[in-house]
Amino acid sequence: MASVKKDDRLTRSQSFLCVGFAGFFSKTVTSPLEVVKIKSQVGTFHCKRGFWQSFLLIYQNEGLRGFWKGNLVSCLRLFPYSAVHLATYKKIVHLHMDELGFISQWRAIFAGGLAGVAAALVTYPLEVAETRLIVQNCREPTYVGVVHTLSKISRNEGLLALYRGFSLTVLGAFPFSVGCYAVYMNLDKLWQEPPSRFSSLQNFINGCLAAGVAQTLSYPFETVKRKMQAQSARLPHFGGVDVHFNGVTDCFIQVVRNKGVLSLWNGLTANTIKIVPYFGLLFTCFEMCKQVCLYRNGYIISPLSYKLAPGVDQSLGPYELQEVKRYLKNRNFGSGESSFGNRW
Repeated sequence: MASVKKDDRLTRSQSFLCVGFAGFFSKTVTSPLEVVKIKSQVGTFHCKRGFWQSFLLIYQNEGLRGFWKGNLVSCLRLFPYSAVHLATYKKIVHLHMDELGFISQWRAIFAGGLAGVAAALVTYPLEVAETRLIVQNCREPTYVGVVHTLSKISRNEGLLALYRGFSLTVLGAFPFSVGCYAVYMNLDKLWQEPPSRFSSLQNFINGCLAAGVAQTLSYPFETVKRKMQAQSARLPHFGGVDVHFNGVTDCFIQVVRNKGVLSLWNGLTANTIKIVPYFGLLFTCFEMCKQVCLYRNGYIISPLSYKLAPGVDQSLGPYELQEVKRYLKNRNFGSGESSFGNRW
């Protein structure tokens, strides 16, 4: 999957801040596509006439606000999700490393899949809240805000309703990982050169391609998951879901029987179109934020360029660099005092 590259010149808090800011911005800009995708998966009336008509119907019925429903909870979910994903991934990778500290591509992807499941388990209630907020009509809302949504669901439907459909996250992780593995194992054939020589643009294309293939393979599981998250007997029209069902297996059966197999990929157009701008903005915003942090840490001469600061060892960590600067400053200050004293 496309991901931002770790830079040891940033502190952990700076890396976390850069990733959070980049994710927040990219999610906000591409939110209209995410709203259309989720409404298509659930099967609300907005998406009965195709991709382009969905935008028009949402605007006519809910206004511009309708395209950013659930965006706040989606952005808030980024921080705990990223923290749990990173911690779990590092732990699993460490367990699977050989004596020389290497790990195979397949094991790394498998570790990423397990880390994703762990992060989803912690943040799943927020994903349910996001789905409910997106599916409802914002001009006649059932839920108002994240806290109200979570409390109302747990109060009226029970705590387990906040984890309805979670098993599909686990099931979907397998085809997702297989898709990533299939792409990354064939990149050298695609570019006719070894991965070690890939440029930044090639890595970006590789990430988008892996995301597209992996998400397409796991998409039916996400579609059924969204339907299960949205459906509730306590909501008008059962939450707007286009089929009624009892459980995961019955949901698959009802969708295929009433809507056809291809309906399991409803919203795939919006999801595919979203990939390039989402990851493009993610990388761009991360790099911009990273430049500011590198400038503050003293590695570059300006936050507007990557021109390295002269005389600075780029292999040093930020805390090590500060210690070196402090030592040199104290030494120079001591030399100045000694020189001043010798005059008298």
